[in-house]
Amino acid sequence: MSAHAPLVGKPIRTKRPSPIPTGDGGTRRTLARPRPSGLLAGLALLICLGGGIWSFVDLKINVSTIIDSAHNAADFTRRMFPLDFPPAGELFHLIWLTLAIVVSATLVSVVISIPLALLAARNTTPFKGVRPVVRALIVLARAISDVIFAIFFFRVFGLGGMTGVLAMGMHSVGMVGKLYADSIEAVDEGPRRAIRATGASRPQELLSAVLPQVLPSLVATALHRLDINLRTSVVLGYVGVNGLGYALYIGIGQIDYRRAMALALVLLLMCFVVEAVSGVIRRALLRDSGVQVRHGFLRRKLRGLRPVVREAAPGGVLEHRTPVSRSAPVGRASTASGRGTGRRTSPRWSVQRVRRSVWALLAVALVVAALPGAGVSVRLWFEDAPNIGPSLAHFFPPRAGGMFGILLSDLWTTVEIAFAGTFIGLVLALPLGTLAARNIAPSPAVARMMRTVILLIRAVPELVLAIVFVVVTGLGPVAGVLALGVGSVGLLGKLVADSLEEFDPGPTRAVLASGASRWQLFFSAILPRAWPTVIAHMLFQLDTNIRAATLLGIVGAGGIGYRLLDAARVLQFQTVTTIVLMLLAVVLLVEGLAVWLRRVYT
Repeated sequence: MSAHAPLVGKPIRTKRPSPIPTGDGGTRRTLARPRPSGLLAGLALLICLGGGIWSFVDLKINVSTIIDSAHNAADFTRRMFPLDFPPAGELFHLIWLTLAIVVSATLVSVVISIPLALLAARNTTPFKGVRPVVRALIVLARAISDVIFAIFFFRVFGLGGMTGVLAMGMHSVGMVGKLYADSIEAVDEGPRRAIRATGASRPQELLSAVLPQVLPSLVATALHRLDINLRTSVVLGYVGVNGLGYALYIGIGQIDYRRAMALALVLLLMCFVVEAVSGVIRRALLRDSGVQVRHGFLRRKLRGLRPVVREAAPGGVLEHRTPVSRSAPVGRASTASGRGTGRRTSPRWSVQRVRRSVWALLAVALVVAALPGAGVSVRLWFEDAPNIGPSLAHFFPPRAGGMFGILLSDLWTTVEIAFAGTFIGLVLALPLGTLAARNIAPSPAVARMMRTVILLIRAVPELVLAIVFVVVTGLGPVAGVLALGVGSVGLLGKLVADSLEEFDPGPTRAVLASGASRWQLFFSAILPRAWPTVIAHMLFQLDTNIRAATLLGIVGAGGIGYRLLDAARVLQFQTVTTIVLMLLAVVLLVEGLAVWLRRVYT
């Protein structure tokens, strides 16, 4: 009997493609059949792409529309110069108040997210049934925008910084809690098992073996969220939260473009400075802790340290190792040979440790000063906290107020704005991010220049862009699409560049060795491998833009955001709840689609 006799009878069903006889005693393999999930995923992506193009056309966004608005842009430019800055004392007060609210909100999100992350992580939750409930709460916090939280807390605490702190803090839990939980699930279980073997309790395990491993990720995530909250603070000014955002709202309402654009410039510089300073702090704290930050990612770079611990972090993956010489308890330390030295082990006061300590002290001092500066007080909480229940009752049951059809139409407009803005951002970000990748750019100077352009775009809050485009193009969805399109370039461009820089250079060297040109290298070896990551970034941006489109509607950029703010102003809180539930359904649908597509393509 030949080796291929079994193929003559009934074919054997396997997961792999079955070989078939060729007639000469040999066999050949058939091509693998496409998976049904892959076909459905491709169809879903085509629908998303078609939705972006359809939205672009349906909203009447074309070159002629922009050209027709050129005279409005010229008139707006004449009316905004010279810029009218507030007096130095008033300007400093607004800057400090905004910064204090943002820092306090980030602190609130971190304090709430750490216990939630421990309950949501698979390896630290005490009961299996708790994990899905906590995960659902984190998703809910991310799906409800900070403006909606601000409307509710304004009802409880009134005008002031407390409303802004709680609104941004609760919404930030959605992002911070998720990233913290993912980092905790990625820790090395070896140190924890070793501590458990000594008879330590569960809290001792968490404090001694889990939290030290995820500390770099906690710092990086908190600083990243601080940047986002500073941009968000502009939106909250439209619902009564004091600071630069509220002063900007007053300037726009009075058609005082000189003062409004001066405040917008101050806010832009603040975003740029805060992002640069947070980057310096991340490098100082994390590199000195054994983590190197490069290419916008928290890379795995530690030498001579063990064991390896991988952690999820915003923008990349953390990897660090615990020094063997410092892992022994205080007392008699062990050397590499196992002999006791009789000396206490503690890190030396090197330049790196001094620098890290200085940054830590400055961070603590800023947090301590920010809490009273933002108007956060325990007394105010206990005085007004009893109003939470009665205030919440005003939001139920949900009612549409006889305009459910209008709300559905505005919701569809919001979705169209998000799709069209994401489409514009993706088209512009792909070439910009490609030129910003150092392994693809024609020269390091080009990569640095493109990185700078991306950084400048990211520093501009989308609400400021929306205000400018509303003045230039008029009220309506066109302004929202253009604002989201430009704003998406900043994040998508950075993510695309970082993704392209992360690939193993081995395959690209092999393609170059075959004589391929730079463009052939890009299309044959780099882009096919980067495409799944680009798809994930695009879906994340779409999810973000749906929330942002709602907020931009507040300033007249179209969509359901205007209905939301109008309902809150006339105290129709049950209509606010209806709008929230409609937005929540759309956001969860898009997020579920993104999770499924990432699972298919990874």
